[in-house]
Amino acid sequence: MGDKPTIAISHLGCEKNRIDTEHMLGLLVQAGYSVDTNEELADYVIVNTCSFIQAARQESVRTLVELAETDKKIVITGCMAQHFQEQLLEELPEAAAVVGTGDYHKIVNVISRVEAGERVKQVSPEPTYIADETVPRYRTTTEGVAYLRVAEGCDYRCAFCIIPQLRGKQRSRSIESIVAEAEQLADQGVKEIILISQITTNYGLDLYGEPRLAELLHALGKVDVPWIRMHYAYPTGLTPKVTEAIQETSNVLPYLDLPLQHSHPEILRAMNRPWQGRVNDSIIERIKTAIPQAVLRTTFIVGFPGETDEHFEHLLQFVERHEFDHVGVFTFSPEEETPAYNLPDQIPQNVMEARRDALMELQQPISLRKNQAEVGKTVDVLIEQENPETDELIGRSARFSPEVDGLVYVQGKAKLGSIVPVAITDADIYDLYGQVVDDLK
Repeated sequence: MGDKPTIAISHLGCEKNRIDTEHMLGLLVQAGYSVDTNEELADYVIVNTCSFIQAARQESVRTLVELAETDKKIVITGCMAQHFQEQLLEELPEAAAVVGTGDYHKIVNVISRVEAGERVKQVSPEPTYIADETVPRYRTTTEGVAYLRVAEGCDYRCAFCIIPQLRGKQRSRSIESIVAEAEQLADQGVKEIILISQITTNYGLDLYGEPRLAELLHALGKVDVPWIRMHYAYPTGLTPKVTEAIQETSNVLPYLDLPLQHSHPEILRAMNRPWQGRVNDSIIERIKTAIPQAVLRTTFIVGFPGETDEHFEHLLQFVERHEFDHVGVFTFSPEEETPAYNLPDQIPQNVMEARRDALMELQQPISLRKNQAEVGKTVDVLIEQENPETDELIGRSARFSPEVDGLVYVQGKAKLGSIVPVAITDADIYDLYGQVVDDLK
């Protein structure tokens, strides 16, 4: 390695960004660079930024400003680099390069150009790239878990969302490519694969002329990995064919992350959601009937411009009626280059926050009931952490997705990265508590 600089990556944002980070790390390691998790020991710090909403941008800017005060060379990648390439180069003289969302695979070339004294702007105006199973990858998740990207980009134009501008049009990988990567991950000992894209139920539409999620799930059913979890399933895309595939494929978890965003038809139409107000009770009931054991997670935006007290009351009743297992609530964030930015009847921040708190308060007893229903059961838990001071293990059951849902705190002995049966003895709003079954004998 000798004269090659040491590189650290500061990762911000979503799991799609995480996969980009992992590919950059893989490519750099393959090219002979030293990669260090400690930014202080690195010559270069790559900051993989998020630009989805204002809060994420603020976190990205804070990270960049703090690094600019050191003598590190900074390479800015990800959504913020795609979004604000010129401003970043102008306002951060410490930035050696900006690299767009469709250009992260050129990272080795970018670093060598910077090393040669160039200040690099590597940003394709329309991102078209998507990595496949042949691109090296250095995983940053806990050993038992890996994200697997089935598609990138989005063809929808929701009024509040800037993702299509930052990530480009939908482009799906082939079923063969995804299965090949899933097999690589299984060989590495991964126990849970999480399928991600902007809209997983639209998987294959661009490539095959029709969604092929059901076929993909059947194909992944043959891979030797115990849990396959799906993120971002649009309710209208959960066709009978897809729900049958979930039921028939034993390693596909009946966990559905439905980004509904609202319940009222008028707000959904204003948001330009693809189902235009058809998130009615019958869709949710149909999913529950087709997959009786389904764990349903959803997210809502409160305070969208024009949301009245009546609209919000509709949402409260909807949440109360359907008793989702997990609910995330966000206040509307006005993004400059989206249609919602200029809509009339913007809601004051304090009203948005009060609505968010009211919705979370309504959900908490529902989440508690759902968790308490697990007490007395023996459930499989993927062990991910160990507290060295207490010997307590921390993991997740199939009901919990990483970072967004709860945890299971486990007494007993088990290997990190293994799935073990745990007797659940207690529950609170977010988490479960239990004992490894073998230790009870």
